[in-house]
Amino acid sequence: MRLWLGAGALLLAGPASAQTLEAVSPDGTNRVTMQASVTGTPVYTVSRGGSLVLERSPILLDLEADTLGYGLAITGSETASADTTYPIVAGKAAQGSDHYNQLTVHFQEKGGAKRKLDVVLRAYDDGVAFRTVIPVQAATAAAIVRYDRTGFYFPQPYKCWGFNVGKFGSSHEGEFDPVDTTRTREHNLFDLPFVCETGKAAFALAEADLLDFAGMYLTGRGDGGLGLQLKLSPSLDDSRVAVRTRVGSPIVTPWRVVMLADQVGKLQESTLLTNLSSPSRLEDTSWIKPGLASWDWWNGPVIAKLPGQRTTTDVAKAFIDFSAANGFPYAMIDEGWYAGAGGGGVRRPGVDITRWSDAINLQDVVDYAKAKKVRLWLWTHWEALDEQMEDALALYEKLGIAGIKVDFMDRDDQWMVNWYHKLLGAAARHHLMVDLHGAFPPRGLTRTYPNFMTQEGVMGAEYNKWSRRVTASNNVMLAYTRGLLGPMDYTPGGFRNVSPADFRIRNDLPFVQTTRAHGLAMYVVYLSPLGSVADSPDTYAASPAGFDFIREVPASWDETRFLAGETGEYIVLVRRKGTRWYLGAMNGGTARTVTIPLSFLGKKPVTVRIWTDGDKPDAVNLATRKVSAADSIELPLAATGGAVTIFSDK
Repeated sequence: MRLWLGAGALLLAGPASAQTLEAVSPDGTNRVTMQASVTGTPVYTVSRGGSLVLERSPILLDLEADTLGYGLAITGSETASADTTYPIVAGKAAQGSDHYNQLTVHFQEKGGAKRKLDVVLRAYDDGVAFRTVIPVQAATAAAIVRYDRTGFYFPQPYKCWGFNVGKFGSSHEGEFDPVDTTRTREHNLFDLPFVCETGKAAFALAEADLLDFAGMYLTGRGDGGLGLQLKLSPSLDDSRVAVRTRVGSPIVTPWRVVMLADQVGKLQESTLLTNLSSPSRLEDTSWIKPGLASWDWWNGPVIAKLPGQRTTTDVAKAFIDFSAANGFPYAMIDEGWYAGAGGGGVRRPGVDITRWSDAINLQDVVDYAKAKKVRLWLWTHWEALDEQMEDALALYEKLGIAGIKVDFMDRDDQWMVNWYHKLLGAAARHHLMVDLHGAFPPRGLTRTYPNFMTQEGVMGAEYNKWSRRVTASNNVMLAYTRGLLGPMDYTPGGFRNVSPADFRIRNDLPFVQTTRAHGLAMYVVYLSPLGSVADSPDTYAASPAGFDFIREVPASWDETRFLAGETGEYIVLVRRKGTRWYLGAMNGGTARTVTIPLSFLGKKPVTVRIWTDGDKPDAVNLATRKVSAADSIELPLAATGGAVTIFSDK
C-alpha cells in the first residue's frame, strides 16, 4: 500500500515491519528514504529521476561507551516544507532559494536506556541532506561523540574524483584525482567534496552548517563494500574524542549533503550549502564590499624601482598606487608588516600584531591609502591574532582597515571550528571582512557570517613558486570539485605565462604554465568575493594583454550558469552582474574548439568582447561584435588555454 502525505512530500511504503518514509524534492526529481533495518539501524537511500544514487546506508554515532544506532525502532515522524529566499551578500548569486520538503523521523531504542535519536531529512531540487539530532535526555547528557560512522554506500562502481589528503591537520591543498571506487580503503582519508558520475546523474558529497562539531572526512568502508564512510576530525588532546557536547543541549550533527544534478558542472549553479547553513548573524551588511586587491607576497614582492626591498613603506605605497590607478578597491599587505614578524609570524616572544615593524610605518601607509581611496587588508598568523584578538581588531577598525587575512590554522577539529565562529563574530563587530588561509574547505559559513569573503583550502597559484603541480588540468578539475563548495582564494593573476615545457620554478616573479586567457578565465570560473591580482605592477605594465578584462571583472555575482564542459577536461561558465554577462572558459591539456549557444541572453542584441588565446602563452586576441540570444559563439581553446567574454549593451 502507498499513501501520499501532503503535496507529494512523503511516501509510506512496504509492510509494517519495514516501514519506509520518503522525502521528495519540490520538482519530484530527488528522493531520500528512511527506515530502520533488521538490526534496528537507521538507514537511508538517495535517488534521482528514479535511479538509485546511494543504496541503503547506515547512520551510526559512537558515544562514550557504545554505539547509538542499533536496536532502534521508528516511533513517529513529522513533515515540513519551506519556500523562501534570502540575500547572498557576496557570492555566486544575489539570493538563495531555500525550497525544500522536510521529514523528521523519530527513533528510540527498544531496550536498555531507551535512548532517542532523530534524523532530519531534506529534499531540494539540487540535492538532499540529512542531520542527526540526539534530543536532550538523561542518558546522553554531555556525552562524548567518539566517531560518526554514517555511510554513503554505492549500488555499483562509479566514476569518481577525490582528494586523498591522507591525514588530519592539514592546509587542505592537493589534487583531486580519479578514484577507483572498487579499491577505496578504510585507511584512505578523502577531503570534501567527493564527486561522482553515475551514468544517469552526478553528485558531490559535502557538509553544511558546521557548528560546534568536528569536520567531516570520508574513508573507504570498513567492510570493504562499495562506497564511503564518514570520519570525524579528532580532538588534538585525545584522538578517541571528536566532539564534546554540552549539558542541556541536544547533540546536533552538521548537515550531511548530497548535491545532485544531471552533470557535475551543473552543481556550480547550486546554493545548497548556504541554503542549509544558519542565517546571517549580522544585522547590517552594508559595509561589506566585494572587490579585487593587489597583493605583494606572490610576486616577491618585487618592485623594479625599489630593488632589494620587501615589506616596506615604499613597497606598500607602490601597490596602493597600482590599485588606485586601476580602480581596485583594496591592497593586501601580507606577512612581514608587524613587530616580530618573519618565518610565518608564528607565536613567539616579540610578536605584536598591534605594532608595525621597523621597515614599515603602517600609519603612514594607511593615510596614503585613504588619500588614494584604497583600503588595506592585513595578514596575520592565527596564533598571534588569538592572543591579541580584541585589541588588534579594535585597532584595525580605528585605522580603517578593510579586512584581515588569517593564516596557518590547518585544522578542522571541534576547537578550531568554534574558533572560526569566534573570529568571524569578533571581526564583524569591528566591521572587518575576513579571508581565511590555511583553512578547511567551505561549509556554507559565508551565509552565517557574510563578512567571511573567501578562504583557501585549495592548491592554488602559490604552488607555482615551488612546484610543477599547478597544471591546466588541475585548474580545470578544481572547478568541478573544490570550486563547487564556495569561495576559494586561489589567488589568480600571474602574467608570466609560459608553456609547461618552458616552466621553471622560482620564488620571485614566478611563472604560470597556462595561457594568459586561461588565467583570465579564473576570475569568472573561480568564485572569490575578495579577488586577487597577484603579480607585480611591473609585470602588468610590461605585458598588459588581457589586463583590461581584469579591470572590469566583478568579484561577486547575481547569477551563475554552467554552459558546457567535461569533468576535468574543460569548463565553460557564465555569470551575471547586473545586466552584464561574463563568460569564462578554462581548458586542460588538449586543444579543442567549443560552440556556445547564447540563449541565456535577453531578446535585444548586445555587444560581446571576446578574449581568446594568441600565438604564444602570454598573447591574447580580442574581437568585438554584436550578438543575440539566437546566436552562438565559437571559442578556440589552446592546450592549457581558455577564453573570456563580456556581454554588454554598450
